[in-house]
Formats: sequence, C-alpha cells, structure tokens
Amino acid sequence: MISNNTTWFSRIDWILFLSIFPILGAGLVTMNAFVGDAPFFEKQLLWIAVGLCIFFISSRIDARFLKRTSVLVALFLIFAGMLLILFIIGHISHGAQSWFRLGGFSFQPSDMMKLIVVLMLAKYFSRRHIEIKQLKHIFISGLYALVPFILVFLQPDFGSAIIIFFIWIGLVLVAGISKKHIAIVLGIGLVIGALLWGFVFREYQKERVLNFLHPLSDIHGSGYNAYQSTIAVGSGKVLGKGVGLGTQSRLKFLPEYQTDFIFAAFAEEWGFVGAFLLFILYGILIWRILAIAVVGASNFEVLYGVGVAILFMTHIAINIGMNIGLMPVTGITLPFMSYGGSHLLTSFLALGILMSMRSYGRAAHRDDMKQEFLGY
Repeated sequence: MISNNTTWFSRIDWILFLSIFPILGAGLVTMNAFVGDAPFFEKQLLWIAVGLCIFFISSRIDARFLKRTSVLVALFLIFAGMLLILFIIGHISHGAQSWFRLGGFSFQPSDMMKLIVVLMLAKYFSRRHIEIKQLKHIFISGLYALVPFILVFLQPDFGSAIIIFFIWIGLVLVAGISKKHIAIVLGIGLVIGALLWGFVFREYQKERVLNFLHPLSDIHGSGYNAYQSTIAVGSGKVLGKGVGLGTQSRLKFLPEYQTDFIFAAFAEEWGFVGAFLLFILYGILIWRILAIAVVGASNFEVLYGVGVAILFMTHIAINIGMNIGLMPVTGITLPFMSYGGSHLLTSFLALGILMSMRSYGRAAHRDDMKQEFLGY
C-alpha cells in the first residue's frame, strides 16, 4: 500500500541520504583505481542504481504492513528456506557455500535474513514491553535469532552469524530485559563453550579457533590477508599515496580489495585524513538513523531503527577492525563501500523502510503532542 501522509520530498531524511553518496563515491573510486580487467566499477554502478530505486520505492510504501505477524513469519520462512537450499545448490566461494549464482551475478540470502531478524525482534519486543523483564523472553527471542545463526554458521559464514548474534543481544539490551538474566544466559554459553573446548574439540579445530582470534600470529598462512591489510593502512600515513597509487592493491599484495579490504585500499590512497572523513560520514549516517528511531510512531518503529543502526555499526566495526588487525578476517562488507549487490540492496531497503516509518512517525507524534498540550 502506498502511503500518502506526506509528500515524497518531506518523507526523506536528506542529511542521511546525502551522507551516503560520498561513501558510495569512495568505494567506486577505489574500485576503479585497481580493477584491471574485472568490471567491478561498472557492476557496482548498476547495483547502486537498482538500490536507489529500491530505496525510493520502499520509502513510498506504508511500512505498517510489516507489523503483521503473518507477513513477518512468511518472510522468515522464505529466507530460512533459501538458507537451507544453499546447502544443496549454493555456490561455494572462499570455502563458504553462501551464494546463489545467477549468470554473472550472485545473491547472498544471509544479508536479507539479517534485516528480517531485525524486523522479527522489533515485532516481538514491541508487544511485550510490560513483561519484558521475564527470563522466558530471552529464550523465545533467542530462537528467532538462533535458527538463522545456525544456518549461516554452518555455511560456514561466521562473520554474518556473529552479526545476527549482535543484532539479538543489542535489541535485547535496548528492550529492557534484566541484565541479570542476560548474564545468566551468557554464563551458560561460556560454560558450554569451555566444555566443548576441553573435551570435544580436536587439536586442528583448536588451531583454527586460535588463528581466528589471532589473525596476525601466522602472517605467511592464515594471517596473510590481515597482515597485508595493516601494511596498506599504515603506508597511507597522513595524506595517502594518491588515487590509483596504492602499491599494496595495485601489485596484488592486498587480496579482495574491492570487498573485504576496501577500507585498507582506500586508507592507503587517502591516508588518515580520508579515513577520518569516512568515519565522520558513517557517524552522520548512524546519528540520523537513531534520530529517526527515537521519534518512531510506536515501539516497533523505535526498535526497528535501533536494530538497523546495530546492523550498520557491527558491519562497520568488524570490517574496519579486521582491516587494521584488531579483529579476525570474517568476510564482512563495509556498508555502501564494498563491492556487491546483496548487501547494498539490503542496506538501501533497510533505509527505505526507515523513511516510510519516518513519514507516519512524525504525524503520530504531532497527534500525541496535541492531545497532551491542547486537550484534543
């Protein structure tokens, strides 16, 4: 259903919208500098065009239909089914069976599943704000996140799985569940993990975990990518080497510079100043998402906005963390900057839904203000 509560122009948060374009431009410039024969730049332009269409179309649709349990359950089952089908016909890349291959394009269902988890949890917690401190709500809400977590983890795509976990734990905290109950659940998880480590895991499995936690411990093997990434970031110094002059990327020392390590390639070219400006742009993006969330028409809209902010923040933190050697390499993309269609379209869709909520959220708050101060 198309919403007509406000004009098309007024429903868009233009500060948020315009903050995205320099980030998109930074990604395109970095890709174009080192692509060689690979058409990353041209394909990314296509994905951006499609993403913008999705953004504006979704901003025009009345997002209140997403409050219906039947709609959310259907979406959840569809994408959970896709994650299951991946184990049969999914395309394997870098050891993970996470993509459907459609001609020259690939689709990764886990990206959309993250957004659906946000919607499911926002719906669940919005209806239980009175009895939210009860312990059972941790376990019930955890089941909504556990199913996709396991399906994604088994691909194996630990990066996306951990983001689903952070979405759950973040919304659990925001919803107001007792910190004591959360500590109990996390404590149980740690005990189970310790028992698995001591009595179940084999030696080679332990080595994989240790390499995951300390990616720079084996710079000629599992830590090679992270090591080359830290060299690229450090070599950019203050002002960078200049566009197209990043030796780590151009000489192919830095792998996956268009996706996982695009921040390192960008920092090598633009230096500390460029990276700092990029942080500011991401800060503006998160600020505007949260600003829209706090004036949501109901708890559902508020929790959705916070969930989207958590989704973006975890992507940003994990990607940049692995680029500077502080976090393990997990294949997590940098929002609006890394090459790829699935995450880009999902990001634009998430923000488009937020714009739709913004259009009727303000009207709802105006009505509340009239009732409170004017008596009608």
